[in-house]
Amino acid sequence: MEEKLEDKLISKKESGWATVTSEEKENIFKLSEEYMNFLNKAKTEREFIKMARNLADQNGFKDIIEYNTLKPGDKIYFINREKSMYLGIIGEESIENGMHIIGSHVDSPRLDLKPNPLYEDTGLAYFKTHYYGGIKKYQWTTIPLSIHGVIVKTNGEKIEINIGEEKTDPIFTITDLLPHLAQEQMEKKLKNGIDGEDLNLLIGSIPYKDTKYQEKVKLNILNLLNQKYGITEQDLTSAELELVPAFEARSLGFDESLVAAYGQDDKVCAYTSLAAMLNIQNVKNTSICILSDKEEIGSMGNTGMESHSFDFFISEILNKLGINRPNLLDKVFCFSKMLSSDVDAGFDPIYARSLRQEKCRIYRIWNKPKQIHRSKGKIRSIRRKCGICSMG
Repeated sequence: MEEKLEDKLISKKESGWATVTSEEKENIFKLSEEYMNFLNKAKTEREFIKMARNLADQNGFKDIIEYNTLKPGDKIYFINREKSMYLGIIGEESIENGMHIIGSHVDSPRLDLKPNPLYEDTGLAYFKTHYYGGIKKYQWTTIPLSIHGVIVKTNGEKIEINIGEEKTDPIFTITDLLPHLAQEQMEKKLKNGIDGEDLNLLIGSIPYKDTKYQEKVKLNILNLLNQKYGITEQDLTSAELELVPAFEARSLGFDESLVAAYGQDDKVCAYTSLAAMLNIQNVKNTSICILSDKEEIGSMGNTGMESHSFDFFISEILNKLGINRPNLLDKVFCFSKMLSSDVDAGFDPIYARSLRQEKCRIYRIWNKPKQIHRSKGKIRSIRRKCGICSMG
């Protein structure tokens, strides 16, 4: 039978589930389970990089600093301040012919503690916060939150903090008004319903006994922190502490076809990029995987892609291959190809007025076999260099 013209020319948009075999479906669910387990342990950029380093070490990668020279097949990585990471496999072809690069980011929208965050008001203790990246502020109230990050004490000791993820841990929350007290609030536009300055984390209410100090609840909180971590209020000034939802990643739906989890922007791309990098074989062109930080706020800072740390990593590769010379770095970038991997919006018929179905690259939200992620040009500084293209 002659093929119909529309079948020949028109792109078909159908659910990925309709085309997979039973074996492929089993592999999809297996990968999704591994992904969800990873998400539960890597909610922040520091935790993601720590997990990524462990996996890289288990799969034969080594810190580039450990190498004096490099040859085809060598597996290397460089970690920038525990918040971003670059992995590479030296290919058979000359690196002067260009690299194949995939880039994702490992930071996600969240709340950060401000410097000097602890205060007491009317018998309740709070941490002051500010939001990082694009958030809907009203979504962050009255949900369980956990505290992740590091505290560096005045003596240089670094303490890793993770409170609220274990069943025996306390959780924290940002309060909101009861519905019958919120008439004025509900008259506001949705974006103004919760002010950023009101995103304060409730952390305690029991006062410290036997003291004339006025802020007794604050003192009690500091006493508890000092007993457990040996810190003082001054140590909080330079701490990097982040608030994230204290939810576990879960399958969603009776058919478990969806993944519901915090931080999938952009950890779904970062995890799959990392998994591909760890399993790639017979590398022709030198392959690079970028796991970047600070994308949510413009890729700024010394761990974002606006820094020169990625240039340093590639320069070190050229040095240890023994071929570096003036302008070679620019030449390598010019002949390289890059996939900038970030999440896209899935079409949700409930919000069809805000989405154009023909523009959406995913037709089922978080559809496991059809998670297609298009370039959004977020890793700008690399793509600027000599016009590196983005492959969709």
